[in-house]
Amino acid sequence: MSIQIDPRAVVSPKAQLGKGVTVSPFAVVEDDVTIGDGTWIGPHAVLFNGARVGRDCKIFPGASVGAPPQDLKYKGEATTLEVGDRTVIREYVTLNRGTIDKGKTVIGNDCLFMAYTHAAHDCVVGNHVILANCVALAGHVTVEDYAIVGGLTPVHQFVTIGAHAMIGGGFRATKDVPPYVLAGQEPLCFEKLNSIGLQRRGFSEKTISLLEQAFRLIYRSQLNVSQAAERIKSEVELVPEVQRVLDFIGNSKRGIIPGPKRNR
Repeated sequence: MSIQIDPRAVVSPKAQLGKGVTVSPFAVVEDDVTIGDGTWIGPHAVLFNGARVGRDCKIFPGASVGAPPQDLKYKGEATTLEVGDRTVIREYVTLNRGTIDKGKTVIGNDCLFMAYTHAAHDCVVGNHVILANCVALAGHVTVEDYAIVGGLTPVHQFVTIGAHAMIGGGFRATKDVPPYVLAGQEPLCFEKLNSIGLQRRGFSEKTISLLEQAFRLIYRSQLNVSQAAERIKSEVELVPEVQRVLDFIGNSKRGIIPGPKRNR
């Protein structure tokens, strides 16, 4: 497959374009850019130095991919923005490259970044993640595989959103959101297990039931988080998914979101 570059686009001869790449009118591709096979670059999109884009991605009009970080400590060091395969970046998305802290911002495979979403410097976004319109990830945020973040949600720096978690639209995420949960309300809190999402992704009834037990101890037992974790270890079968919850709690730097308001 041949590369198709519209004559009205500005593409550096130093950029590395894979087979079948399409660059639309008025798009800009700078020198230190790599684009994988079959990727489509829409009109007026800009790929800055340090952008590394995988195969079969779609980058829609006005997107800014790999721009320098909005961090006053950044002094122009060479860093990267890495995007996996088959990821869709819709209109006016802004993805900033890393700082000297991590050296890169990383976006996984098969993600959907809806219009006007933002991922700041040094973020790590897993595979199959969906960020709805106008989600804003501050610096150093981690979003694990299959997480879904509702529109207009700002995520505080250094927050981690666990795998298969879902956050409702319009809420602020200032603490870590454990895997497998639905989170909502203001301030953001645990609402229930994301059981429908887990069923759709093939989790067994047994696993879902064990996760229900674990989160009942964390959020409905009046125990503090450390006490709940110890009870889980002794009372709940430690299948990999339950262990993942315990590991997430143990590694949390900002603390996890609280339980529902009625339990506070």
